[in-house]
Amino acid sequence: MKDYCGKIIDINRFPSPNPTIQLTVVTYISKGLKVKGMLAEPKIAGSYDGFLYLRGGIKNVGKVRPARIAQFAAEGFVVFAPYYRGNQGGQGNEDFAGADREDAFAAFLLLKSLPRVQVVHIFGFSRGGVMALLTGIQYPESASIVSWGGVSDMSLTYSERKDLRRMMKRVIGGTPEKYPERYHVRTPLNVLEKLTAPVLIIHGVMDDNVSVEHAHRLERRLKHLEKPVDCWYFEDFTHYFPPAVNRKVVEDLTKWMKSHSKR
Repeated sequence: MKDYCGKIIDINRFPSPNPTIQLTVVTYISKGLKVKGMLAEPKIAGSYDGFLYLRGGIKNVGKVRPARIAQFAAEGFVVFAPYYRGNQGGQGNEDFAGADREDAFAAFLLLKSLPRVQVVHIFGFSRGGVMALLTGIQYPESASIVSWGGVSDMSLTYSERKDLRRMMKRVIGGTPEKYPERYHVRTPLNVLEKLTAPVLIIHGVMDDNVSVEHAHRLERRLKHLEKPVDCWYFEDFTHYFPPAVNRKVVEDLTKWMKSHSKR
């Protein structure tokens, strides 16, 4: 089934909050599993950049929100957001940037295969930051990568988030002290040498969910490797930005993406 990764096998219409954007729930193949995700497409005919939206959280925490996907599509993108395996009727089990990274990889191929899509940008929020970086490393042809409030070091997440430790031990299979390799393989900082796409880091300095140290570590590592990186730090904000600021940042980051469309 590997050769079919990213192949769409089912599409169902979904009510859209924006009359100019068509939403569908897509079932696609990821390493032999049937995984689901949401596709948002502008109704106006023409070619568009692809936008791979990689959500944060796990299971029902951080679910893909149709309004958010439509918001990015309204900026002039074909957007696809995988639900990750085991969610909303998909096969398999989500494992926090382990094997479920394959769902992001297959989603990249799905977007790339669409006739209207020219290039593919990658966006990750929170835990999706890890997924975005891993996907960008996997596919050097990625046009750009944005990590918003993104995790960059899985061991640091374990250290900082006491409320997530039970879940992480269960899903990942132990602690960073006992099984460092299981956290190492989920930490893209260790393999950024292979990254070629420009990176934009967006982070609220007051973030308690994903500390700004994740952004700083990513920034330092990229600059050490002389990789292209821009950073937008917001001194007064947490993991979630006020609505008006959020809308402005969405406009600005999509403009940044489009400035890197030619790869």
